[in-house]
Amino acid sequence: MQKPYVIGVDMGGTNTVFGVVDARGNVVLKSAIKTGAHPNDVNRYIDDIHDELSKLIEQVGGLEKIKGIGIGAPNGNYYTGNIEFAPNLPWKGIIPFAKLMSEKFGIPAALTNDANAAAIGEMTYGVARGMKNFIMITLGTGVGSGIIIDGKLVYGHDGFAGELGHAIVVRSNGRVCGCGRTGCLEAYTSATGVARTAREMLETGNKASLLRNVPIESITSKDVYDAALQGDQVALDIFEYTGRILGEAFANFVAFSAPEAIVLFGGLAKAGDFIKKPVVEHMERNILQIWKGKVKVLFSELKEADAAILGASALAWEL
Repeated sequence: MQKPYVIGVDMGGTNTVFGVVDARGNVVLKSAIKTGAHPNDVNRYIDDIHDELSKLIEQVGGLEKIKGIGIGAPNGNYYTGNIEFAPNLPWKGIIPFAKLMSEKFGIPAALTNDANAAAIGEMTYGVARGMKNFIMITLGTGVGSGIIIDGKLVYGHDGFAGELGHAIVVRSNGRVCGCGRTGCLEAYTSATGVARTAREMLETGNKASLLRNVPIESITSKDVYDAALQGDQVALDIFEYTGRILGEAFANFVAFSAPEAIVLFGGLAKAGDFIKKPVVEHMERNILQIWKGKVKVLFSELKEADAAILGASALAWEL
C-alpha cells in the first residue's frame, strides 16, 4: 500500500522549517526550529528536528505512514546526500546529512540544495507552473538559486550547479562573503547584505533617516523595509543600490539560459516593489537587445517556506 505522506525539510541559515506533505501537495502540518542552536554539534541539531518532527508524524498516524524525507539545504549535494562547506551554516566541512537523518528516523532520506528545492516546489505548485525555463532566486540569509532548463533542474557534473549567489559582481575592493571570497552577489543582495549596505550608508553619509533611531550594529533588512514604507530616503536609496546590483546580475544570468522568468523567493522578496522596481529597471537597462521586455521578474506565489518544503518533499516521493 502506498504510504500517504512524505516529509519536506527546508534548512535555512536562520530557521529550519519542516512539514508533512500529502500526495496532492498539501502541507498538512508544519513546524520549525532554530538552525544554529547547536553550532558545535550537528547531531544535537538533528535531535531537535527529530523531537519536533515526531510530534507531527504522530498526528498523521505514525512513521508507518511516511514514505521518506526530502531535505533542501545550503550546499546540499543531490548526488551524495552531503552538505558540503556551507558558508551560512554553523557546521563546517562535509556532513553526510541525508544518511544521518535516515538513520535517526529509520526511513529513507534524500537531499538537494535549498534553492533547488524551492525551484522544484515553484515549478510544481507555484507561479512557475507550466514553465520549462526559469531561474529561482532565494533572497534570505544568503542568496541561492535553482536553474530550470527544458523542464529539468540543472545539477551539473558534481551536483553543485547554480551557485549564482556566488557570482562575483564587485571586482575591486568587494565585500568579504561568507564563502571566503570577495565581491559575491550574496554579500550585497541577501538580507544580511542589505543590512551591511544600510550600515555603510549611515556611516559615510549625513542624511537624516529613521534608521538612525536603530543601533547601527542591530539594523536588519526588516528595519530598512519599515523605514522605506514611511518614505525614508536612505532606506529607498538602499533598495535602489541593492536592486541595481541584482538587476545587473540578472541581465548576465539571462544571457546563459534565456529564462522565461526569474522568480524571487525568501524574506527580502517581501519588500515587494521596493526591490522589484529597481531590479527590473537595471536588468532591462543592461540586458541584451534580443531579451528586452521578454523576461518576467515574479514573486513566488507560495506561502513563506512552503515552496522549499514542497520541493524537498518531492524528492521523497522518488525514494
